[in-house]
Amino acid sequence: MAALVAMVLIWGYSWVVMKIALRHAHPFDFAAWRVGLGSAFLFLVIKLTGRKLLLPNYRMAVLLGLVQVALFVALSHFALLKAGPGKTSVLVFTMPFWMIVFAHFLIGERMRGAQWIAVSIAFAGLTLIVAPWDLTSLVGSLLAVGGGAVWAISAVLSKRWPTPGADPLTFTAWQLLFGFVALAILSVLVSDRPIEWTHEYIYALAFSTIAATAIGWWLWTYILANSPAGIAGLNALGIPVVAVLSSWVQLGEKPPGLELAGMVLIGFALALLAWLNLRALRP
Repeated sequence: MAALVAMVLIWGYSWVVMKIALRHAHPFDFAAWRVGLGSAFLFLVIKLTGRKLLLPNYRMAVLLGLVQVALFVALSHFALLKAGPGKTSVLVFTMPFWMIVFAHFLIGERMRGAQWIAVSIAFAGLTLIVAPWDLTSLVGSLLAVGGGAVWAISAVLSKRWPTPGADPLTFTAWQLLFGFVALAILSVLVSDRPIEWTHEYIYALAFSTIAATAIGWWLWTYILANSPAGIAGLNALGIPVVAVLSSWVQLGEKPPGLELAGMVLIGFALALLAWLNLRALRP
């Protein structure tokens, strides 16, 4: 629960930080820098804490680095490039619903009983936030939804084919390293403007490197290893709620009434889900 709350707060606020950073850099330059520096930061922590530097095998680290990190970041940043960091970016968080589908067919996880009520309420809340009847770019929207689907299937695959004996911190560091290699190549091929190394950009890059990338992906790896994929995905719906509220407080982007109603529905759905899980744990 503590890991989920921390991840939701960090990744929710990171959308505001990313919006600020993209004033000064091409999306793929920023993505490559944050993932590369995040990987380096985790390898430094591994060295200082005396953890094992190597993994038992690298199959899933390579796969998730290329899919869950590089492809997901590329698709979500392409969405930002096409449609801007508005409602369209929130479409990434169709991920939990993709995750329920993939988990059902690939690893046999099934929602039961009242859990479907929570899923339905959460979906209604997300629909109000996204407002699909008022999208600014169809291409950007499809890219964002694709990013959510890629994130979901890679998370489910990590549950289907875990890496026994791998420290989550070490696994995350290698996963980010492989993702960085792909993003760096993409940055060289696509970027069309130099980075503006302002104080604002450096602060945004520092937060994105340490908190959003290094700590955030480590928390996600830990959460997936210790909870059902579908439940982990649904709790990630708290991220767009934090993102919208943070944008309101810091950037003055007040959400309309429908978005506020959507956040209330998602909050209620997550509370219901938490209550159902605690009830199931009772003797």
